[in-house]
Amino acid sequence: MMNTLNTENPIEKPFRKTGDPVDLTSESPLHPRRKSRRIMVGPVPVGGGAPISVQSMTNTLTANVPATLQQIAELTAAGCDIVRVAVPSQDDADALPEICRKSPIPVIADIHFQSKYVFQAIDAGCAAVRVNPGNIRKFDEVGPDICKAATDAGISLRIGVNAGSLDKDLYAKYGGPTPEALVSSALKEAHMFEDVGFHDFKISVKHHDVITMVETYRLLASKGDWPLHLGVTEAGPAWQGTIKSCLAFGALLAEGIGDTIRVSLSAPPVEEVKVGCKLLEYMGLRPRKFDIISCPSCGRAQVDVIQLASAVTEGLRDVTAPIRVAVMGCIVNGPGEAREADLGVASGNGKGQIFIKGKVIKTVPEDQIVDTLLTIANDIAAQMEADGQVPVNSTGPVVVPIQHPGH
Repeated sequence: MMNTLNTENPIEKPFRKTGDPVDLTSESPLHPRRKSRRIMVGPVPVGGGAPISVQSMTNTLTANVPATLQQIAELTAAGCDIVRVAVPSQDDADALPEICRKSPIPVIADIHFQSKYVFQAIDAGCAAVRVNPGNIRKFDEVGPDICKAATDAGISLRIGVNAGSLDKDLYAKYGGPTPEALVSSALKEAHMFEDVGFHDFKISVKHHDVITMVETYRLLASKGDWPLHLGVTEAGPAWQGTIKSCLAFGALLAEGIGDTIRVSLSAPPVEEVKVGCKLLEYMGLRPRKFDIISCPSCGRAQVDVIQLASAVTEGLRDVTAPIRVAVMGCIVNGPGEAREADLGVASGNGKGQIFIKGKVIKTVPEDQIVDTLLTIANDIAAQMEADGQVPVNSTGPVVVPIQHPGH
């Protein structure tokens, strides 16, 4: 009962696809990708060498259709490929048909406890359904029916194994949510699907601890060819969660493990997408987009580098052209170290040397540095857009607000 979804013809929905092959990178420069089978989430391929997709989850009340669609639009603009929505109530399930019909990216229904919502989500037109067999009532009984409904609809599923919902027998057997326990749970559920002929699913085995998470995914990756969804669950606030996610994803992606990711943050969902897209970009798994290079603050600096870099980043937050801007605090780390930047400044002695591709083009007073950089950067970006050099769905820089004492 393999997925009968016809991927040759375009899907007649307002989907924004992941991108053309020329716009995305499938192979890591660090390690060959693990060979996994391919499934489809709407028009987005996952696994089988497809570009790694970025996911997020709305935090609106799903039943509030306008608010949910507005947030999906914001996530799409930030570069999100697939969005998940929570379905804890009947009102949420009732809202799915309109959300799926109007969403610009594929919608995954996130379902726990109530298996009836799984069938409603499939009927509503969701591109996939995330189920956690560990907390779906009588899953052994309803699992085959879920697989048949998904096959008939031509959609995929995700098995989500979390440390917090681990089967109590496995918890007792392994003494807690160890990598072996989580993988054992995932294998049990995967075989349950495969025993009834269903193969169009991906697996996640999330844990909040970076080392446990990495060890778990390594172990699972060695057991079969299922596409894997990476996630550090309950990663924490933006700063902490970003570090955890980058460490865990970086380790696994550098080994070729992982087919789709979600950065889980206690922060607005758009921030998850920004971090996820940048992470893939810096791993060489997405083409370079807008980037800010700035040196650390040090005793050589004769300008407030932190404030200068923050002002330039903020001023260029809407630029989507793939330009690289360098903000350097002194001549030592100026045009030489940032010669690959499209545009930059080396500051000191109350002035700034503006350079393009490592060559100084003018010197301006310190109070004119930001305005000068912004003007030139926007000119470069406009020319790149006119020349067709801006990839589809490009996003601006990740902007981290800097709080200064007394402000």
